[in-house]
Amino acid sequence: MGKIAIMTDSNSGITQRQAKIMGIYVLPMPFFINGDMYFEDITLTQEEFYQKLAEDADISTSQPSPGELIEVWDDVLKEYEEIIHIPMSSGLSSSCETALSLAQDYEGRVHVVDNQRISITQRQSVLDALEMVKKGMSAKEIVDVLMKEKLEASIYITVDTLKYLKKGGRVTAAGAALGTMLNIKPVLQIQGDKLDAFAKVRGFKAAKKKMLDAMEKDITGRFADKKVHLQAAYTCTKEEATEWKKEIETRFPGYDVHMDPLSLSVSCHIGPGSIAIACCKMI
Repeated sequence: MGKIAIMTDSNSGITQRQAKIMGIYVLPMPFFINGDMYFEDITLTQEEFYQKLAEDADISTSQPSPGELIEVWDDVLKEYEEIIHIPMSSGLSSSCETALSLAQDYEGRVHVVDNQRISITQRQSVLDALEMVKKGMSAKEIVDVLMKEKLEASIYITVDTLKYLKKGGRVTAAGAALGTMLNIKPVLQIQGDKLDAFAKVRGFKAAKKKMLDAMEKDITGRFADKKVHLQAAYTCTKEEATEWKKEIETRFPGYDVHMDPLSLSVSCHIGPGSIAIACCKMI
């Protein structure tokens, strides 16, 4: 029997195929599309999701049912002594609170880490946990480190359209119309917990510069005495994403920039054509 299993959800951007290679478990997040339930990377691909989004389908995020989560945990615990489960931020979904509640019935064998991350920073938490397992650290020690470092991350996102922020009530219909007319691009941020406004600029080029400037300020200020992982994410085309990665590498030479498609749970609220930049402290 293995000692510690690492588990996360598909909001981490880790696919089922990648999970098998890494030796971890990824819980697929459910979505309701026009009343039908789909599971990310199981019955719903990134391409299908954006096609549905383009068709103006009624899309809403959901969370795994308690029964589904318990079933997965029970199966994993047949092979492992303990589980470290790293779900998406409790500030973005109630799935973390559900997991924390259910874990109380497992007599310390399931450890749920609410380290308030999502997408590429959540993925990094998984990689950090795996590395600590390899070093022989206990589950409690790993959880303590992940919780201690949970806010040592920063994400900036800009959107191509205000349509989905309007749908989610983050901007008014009038504000969205005016913003579209003036080519206003909001820059959003995730600083540990929720998706919040950061700045408004005119044009996508200016939005990119605003994000790069903000990240430089973080790296040279907030993280000045620390080494960081630098990351990128996107809901735009792969060609546009590749260009964005090049811009980041040009601005920050010497970094190995990891890039993934942005989590569908975030994409739901910001739509296609978006790009993001992130960093988190190396553990």
